[in-house]
Amino acid sequence: MTSVLFFVAPALWLGFAARTRQEAAPVAQEPAAPPPDNARLSEARAKITVNANLVVLPVTVKDRAGRLVPDLGKDEFRVLEDGVEQRIDVFTTEGFPLSMVILIDNDLKKGDAQEVQDSLDAIVGTMSDLDEAFVCRFDQFFHPGKGFTSDQDKLLTELRRTKLDSHSGVMSPGGPFNGPTINGHNPDGSPPIPESTRTIFAQPTKALDDAVFGAAELLKNRPRNRRKIIFIVSDGVNGGKKYNTNTYDTTVKEVLGHSISVFGVGVGSAFYDRRFERLSEYAHATGGDVYYAAKKESLQDLYSRITEEARNEYTLAYVPRETNKAKDYHDVEVRVKREGLTILTRNRYYTGGIAQ
Repeated sequence: MTSVLFFVAPALWLGFAARTRQEAAPVAQEPAAPPPDNARLSEARAKITVNANLVVLPVTVKDRAGRLVPDLGKDEFRVLEDGVEQRIDVFTTEGFPLSMVILIDNDLKKGDAQEVQDSLDAIVGTMSDLDEAFVCRFDQFFHPGKGFTSDQDKLLTELRRTKLDSHSGVMSPGGPFNGPTINGHNPDGSPPIPESTRTIFAQPTKALDDAVFGAAELLKNRPRNRRKIIFIVSDGVNGGKKYNTNTYDTTVKEVLGHSISVFGVGVGSAFYDRRFERLSEYAHATGGDVYYAAKKESLQDLYSRITEEARNEYTLAYVPRETNKAKDYHDVEVRVKREGLTILTRNRYYTGGIAQ
């Protein structure tokens, strides 16, 4: 009996361990079904669908007051690739349906988190019947939701069930500069470390770069005749190399490689740090835009402005001519003849991303 147990026990243990690993493994997500687009494709969207060689540029044009400029014609635009002017093969002002990942910051200060959570319902009100959305959250990790849906009732239910974690504005106890205190003084009688000093040594732990990369992976196979966007609601804080597997440059390449634009609503400290935080960097690089929620502005209004802007961009497309096709990426510039206007579009594309 002892001999039998000697040989059988290891086999039983290995079988149990394998079964445990199998049960603990994450369930692979099923490929998302194509979005319902029952409306007949316009000529412009049909050309974009069929011709994989087209470089597609969503373009937003604003006046000095920040208002959208909707009345420009094809002959008022110029497109240059690597400094060589290109012929515009497709031009349209029609509103494209949106495929968007709603990426919600799961590590905001308590007051900001509550404000965001209370406002999420309003995102559904900005969507059309042909739009689709995928709700995700991020903190140190990327948390995908249930998948793309165009069913606004299902999306509303999912947003209402999205419970955001939060933290106080003070570094958590236990760090070398933030030990236990009694009535604001250290137990050993030494002078307390000032709050400003503790804040300096508090390091952000959010993986925003990884979250944007994960969102791009979800969007990359959506049809190219739709507008693909990552819609971020965040304070823009990022944890850097220690908490991100993907660098900013790698993430931007992934986003641009699949014709995705990043739009953001900055909350909390993002309003004060807007010249330095990640939201503006991603928006600038990908031809998106970012709005910041000051006290006098409501989040609901900003959600509406972003979806309106993303849906109603100009769409310019061209087949590259007289440029070096062997290059890994190409610089792109869009100009308009009318003076005093601001143009938002991606500033380059990667050759592997034309067909996406």
